[in-house]
Amino acid sequence: MKYELFIDGSWVSDSAQEFFPAVNPYTQEVWAEVPMATEAQVASAIESARRAFDTQWSKTSGKERARLLNKLADLIEADAERMGRLESTDNGKVIRETQSQMGFAARQYRFFAGSADKLWGKVIPLDQPDVLDYATREPLGVAVLITAWNSPMGLLSNKLAPALAAGCCVVVKPSEHASVTTLEFAKFVEKAGFPKGVFNVVTGDYRVGKALLSSGRIDRISFTGSPGVGREIAAQAGRQLVPVTLELGGKSPNIIFEDADINKAVVGAFAGIFAATGQTCIAGSRLLVHKQVYNQVVDQLVEKSKSIVLGNPIDHKTEMGTLANEPQFNRVIQSIEAGKAAGAKLMIGGKRATGSHLDKGLFVEPTIFKDVDNASVLAQEEIFGPVLSVIPFGSEEEAIAIGNNTRYGLAAGIWTTNLNRAMRVSKALHAGSVWVNTYRAVAVQAPFGGFKESGFGRERSEWALDEFLAPKNVMIDYSDLERDPFAIKV
Repeated sequence: MKYELFIDGSWVSDSAQEFFPAVNPYTQEVWAEVPMATEAQVASAIESARRAFDTQWSKTSGKERARLLNKLADLIEADAERMGRLESTDNGKVIRETQSQMGFAARQYRFFAGSADKLWGKVIPLDQPDVLDYATREPLGVAVLITAWNSPMGLLSNKLAPALAAGCCVVVKPSEHASVTTLEFAKFVEKAGFPKGVFNVVTGDYRVGKALLSSGRIDRISFTGSPGVGREIAAQAGRQLVPVTLELGGKSPNIIFEDADINKAVVGAFAGIFAATGQTCIAGSRLLVHKQVYNQVVDQLVEKSKSIVLGNPIDHKTEMGTLANEPQFNRVIQSIEAGKAAGAKLMIGGKRATGSHLDKGLFVEPTIFKDVDNASVLAQEEIFGPVLSVIPFGSEEEAIAIGNNTRYGLAAGIWTTNLNRAMRVSKALHAGSVWVNTYRAVAVQAPFGGFKESGFGRERSEWALDEFLAPKNVMIDYSDLERDPFAIKV
């Protein structure tokens, strides 16, 4: 399959178009060809979005935007099985999760469709008589949305649904490691009947991203990816004074107290790291366990890890798929070797997974280290793979201190049957999302985002709309008085 770019409502390429391969991480076979957008094509996409915003989309009623968003949700739901298979083929995530994410994406478009005609402003009472003051919420304009390879459709819905509901037009750049479902999604936009230019897709590597950010014609950037790239994007945005939303990495503490329901906590800890092959920013990669139940928890996790089913990501029986691409596979293996060299106790896993049905794929065994020093690289660096670092603690205060001793602040988990403790610890942890007696649960109504190097800004929920809107104040003097201009204070 050879794809084209989606710009101004049309599929485009030129005679000199370069393409790069989409590689199935399970078979290592090239299964699609994706275009490398040129600078001219990037400029065309931005100009298309600008024109659509200025002439049509910003003037389209909230009711009409809602209708189109709901249509988009219908199309995703109707094609969720095929889209899940495509995404699993592209990035190695198990199909039971990719298909579920299609449903979650559709839910996001429906949620924000419900907001599109309710972007209410506010009348503001002032000190002066006979003056009406009100504030409206206006769409920012053209937004560049840059997504990561681990959950392309889910991450796109986090950004696109509120952007479209707010009245912004967009140019999307998916990761070069997983671009196919975003290009397929453009067919839904086309079929739903969105005006030309409202939604554009340009694919390629960092050069495409650089061309987008240096154009001088954009009004908002929303990025999901690594802190390193996030810093570069924030710096570029700062030079142009363009607001930016960053959803970056995490090294999230998942804390099991001695009074927890241990069986439930073990299941939560297991899913928190090995679901999605650990390739999720909210992975509970640091498991903090009270010393009283430490050995019990470690033993149960090790035993449970022995039975996890690795295999073809599009097989519904598979529980853990491949790493998404070769560079990521190499980084995970290097991190495991560094953990071994640093003296952490390897309890299970620790190498490439092999077997007749695994030999071609980028598989890593479920890996558990115990007695990990929280100051070590293993506990401080985001590995983004199926690697769990187990750390003991002796008191609530120590658990909080260890949990917060990271440069990240995206998520955290607490396992306890003590409500007072749950309230105290959730308040004390420096994380944008805190789960109590569950982990890695999401809802479109709940805001998502981080503190510290996990980024800033929020996705999902009503807060996400504010990323794409700006307040405008209007003041009307309806008195018959001639006011003294020199009495105005600013």
